Amino acid sequence: MAVIAKSDKLFELIAEDAAVEQIATGFQFTEGPLWNPKENCLYFSDMPSDVRRRWSEADGATVVREASGTPANKCNGMTYDGDLNLYICEHSTSYLAREMANGERQVLASHFEGKEINSPNDVVVKSDGAVYFSDPTYGRMPVFGEERECELDFQGVYRISPSGELTCVANDYGQPNGLCFSPDESLLYINDTPRGHIRVYDVNGDGSLANGRIFAENIGDGELEGGVVDGMKCDEHGNIIVTGPQGFWLFDSAGAHLGIIEMPEHSANLNWGGPNWDILYCCCSTSVYRVQMKVSGNRLSYMK
Repeated sequence: MAVIAKSDKLFELIAEDAAVEQIATGFQFTEGPLWNPKENCLYFSDMPSDVRRRWSEADGATVVREASGTPANKCNGMTYDGDLNLYICEHSTSYLAREMANGERQVLASHFEGKEINSPNDVVVKSDGAVYFSDPTYGRMPVFGEERECELDFQGVYRISPSGELTCVANDYGQPNGLCFSPDESLLYINDTPRGHIRVYDVNGDGSLANGRIFAENIGDGELEGGVVDGMKCDEHGNIIVTGPQGFWLFDSAGAHLGIIEMPEHSANLNWGGPNWDILYCCCSTSVYRVQMKVSGNRLSYMK
């Protein structure tokens, strides 16, 4: 695989000869990578198989949850808060759920204004405890979810306040997908898969969003086979890394396209991991890959 540079600034983020290493394979479609800093392992979902998995150097890939035992509910995006409580976007149930560190399971969101939400897809927790998640309809489609009719007539992005109040903060998306904060949490980036673009918003003091504008566009044509905007993360300097045609597209904080990290398979999602948070773990169709970066991830509350 190759690192394709559109700007020499790309090589401040990744070496020109960086290797893309396959660490696990043989799955149907991988999603939701999440590094656990206490266990030094990666959790991820094999979504169509309805299996949640764990990978470590010592044990390789093992099963954590599956339909014959405790169901994974075709989980997609996952994240932690500062106490390592796990937040999970579930396609089969249309729940945003939380698994507490003590084992207790909580449903944080299932309905909005009396109607079942579509299918939570990706989630991020702000340092004040507020939760933001995207809600496209992919989890109501065959293979990646459970086929059923939508109750809502829009695909939006939601915020759950630290006190538990659910509000819709954006509702004009084709299919909202990946989302991430800037390093100082003053900005929230949200991508729209069929429109092939990323929008950025100012985050107000009350957690609402304002001044939405296009950050980057023309990232593929919105057709899955060609590669689309999906998973997205921010690095420590405010650069954005997002899935797209050929692999992962990198943009600086002003929206300039720096280049692409090519992947052997369709790229679906990514996350930071390793002891220094400078390794990208990449879910790509049937496999999980890792890439050593020169920069580390934007430090969320669990990334200590």
